[in-house]
Amino acid sequence: RFREMAFVTRRVEIRLADERGGEAGRPVHEATFFFEGGITSFVRFINRNRLALHPVFYVEKEFDGVGIETAIQYTDAYAESVYSFANTINTIDGGTHMTGLRTALRRVINDYGRRAGLLKEADPNFSGDDTREGLTAIVSVKIPEPQFESQTKVKLMNPEVQTYVQQVLGEAFGQFLEENPAAGRAIIGKCLT
Repeated sequence: RFREMAFVTRRVEIRLADERGGEAGRPVHEATFFFEGGITSFVRFINRNRLALHPVFYVEKEFDGVGIETAIQYTDAYAESVYSFANTINTIDGGTHMTGLRTALRRVINDYGRRAGLLKEADPNFSGDDTREGLTAIVSVKIPEPQFESQTKVKLMNPEVQTYVQQVLGEAFGQFLEENPAAGRAIIGKCLT
């Protein structure tokens, strides 16, 4: 949990020292967590034993008072590893920020595939499942008044956040693919398989 918190709160150092049973001033167990790269480091950590298809894509932007941070990388894996956070709370059931991420990815990848000629006119668009295979992504939002589905805070319900994440990610990820055609081809190739 501390490692996760250190990833989501970039440049914050969390130090845990268990001093029970130790000599005066010397902890028995000690751990320090600090990640300069924040969620970009989180994606690299998740993918440490996988073959990455491109460098980590990262975008951070504030939209109408809502801070949005997303890091994305495709790998040779078959499963998706996607995590969402709202005000550093792990929203394990996702919510509107996760829906915004998935919608933006599907739209941008399909649009890019068509523009780049990697998807022919007769080819159907990629489904959401196609665009998430091998995906590692973190979406983190900082929102002044979060609305959660329940007291356990497992799902974010703010409807405006979906639109904000879609706009921020759609624009930035589309630009990333245009500027990095090798990454675009690798991602489309992964979706095609």
